[in-house]
Amino acid sequence: MKEEKKEEFSLMKFVPDDSARKIFAKVFDRQTIESVHALASKGYFDVLEFVISTGKEAHVFRARDRTGNFRAVKIYKIETTDFKRMSQYIEGDVRFGRVKKTRRSLVYAWTKKEFKNLLLLHKIGVRAPLPLAFQNNVLVMEFVGKKGEASPRLKEKPLEDVEKLHSTLVDFLAKMLFKAELIHSDISEYNILNKNGELVVIDCAQAVLNSHPEAKSFFERDITNISNYLRKKGLKITKESLMDEIKAKKALFKK
Repeated sequence: MKEEKKEEFSLMKFVPDDSARKIFAKVFDRQTIESVHALASKGYFDVLEFVISTGKEAHVFRARDRTGNFRAVKIYKIETTDFKRMSQYIEGDVRFGRVKKTRRSLVYAWTKKEFKNLLLLHKIGVRAPLPLAFQNNVLVMEFVGKKGEASPRLKEKPLEDVEKLHSTLVDFLAKMLFKAELIHSDISEYNILNKNGELVVIDCAQAVLNSHPEAKSFFERDITNISNYLRKKGLKITKESLMDEIKAKKALFKK
């Protein structure tokens, strides 16, 4: 009974919204709650306000720190994660060679991987949420939005300037490939935000180095996704022409 009261008190403190707290208590375990407490106690945020995105693998909460700044807190689920899907992106990545083959270890590595990939994107000049901290399956990031409202995905709010859309996506893919030797592996209009005309890449945990055994097939999938999307927007783009455009950036972006 004391343990239950202690946990409820903790959730009341860090998740004051009733609906958010019910989701949190239902989906996440005690170790996740402890990770949230640890990050909050270090000042990365003060409270988790409400859920801004839900998915099979993670929930994203809008959080706020003591000075009123918004944060995004992404919490990966342990029990419902797709072990097989995650494994294909972890195994073969030289940065994560000693991950135990347990669901919890895999999710913790996945969270760390997204943190590292987001940092790498910032380093090479690809717009993505700035990662601030992580612990176990909890990742704290920059909140991407305006006046507390989260930016929509490109799927929901297409960029009106189609030429800007085209050139920005080519630059993103070329910078990742040549400056960071990184493949997003799942890029599409579903994981790019439109922040008032600025494109922001999200959901980067599955991104792999080009030394990964499946890097070529992952990159080809990225090219297919983006070329298909650009064609839907009225541009005469093929997978081959998009690949040529990216290759033409090699001299400019090669590290």
